[in-house]
Amino acid sequence: MIIDPGFGFAKTPAHNLELVRRLGELLGMGHAVLIGPSRKSTTGMLIGEADQAHRLEPSLALAVLSVQAGAHMVRVHDVAETVRALRATDAVVRGTPEALVDLPIPGPTG
Repeated sequence: MIIDPGFGFAKTPAHNLELVRRLGELLGMGHAVLIGPSRKSTTGMLIGEADQAHRLEPSLALAVLSVQAGAHMVRVHDVAETVRALRATDAVVRGTPEALVDLPIPGPTG
């Protein structure tokens, strides 16, 4: 069983933002949590942009915040971009990937 709180479905933008803020509360139910903020109208309203083509950045931000809050899965449109953003998120939230642990300092700019 997967819990999907229905980001964007019969909710105001304020409801959607509160859902992300309080996503961790759903974890206590003992099931995986999925969220799908990708390209929803709330993402456009956050940046004052109705065109879905301009909703990548707020969609990525909400996906990252959702994973940080405990979401196990995100439903997305922009898969490659979201994977890259969530790899960085996972490295902070879930721990440094083993492949990075013993790497040397990369150079003067870090």
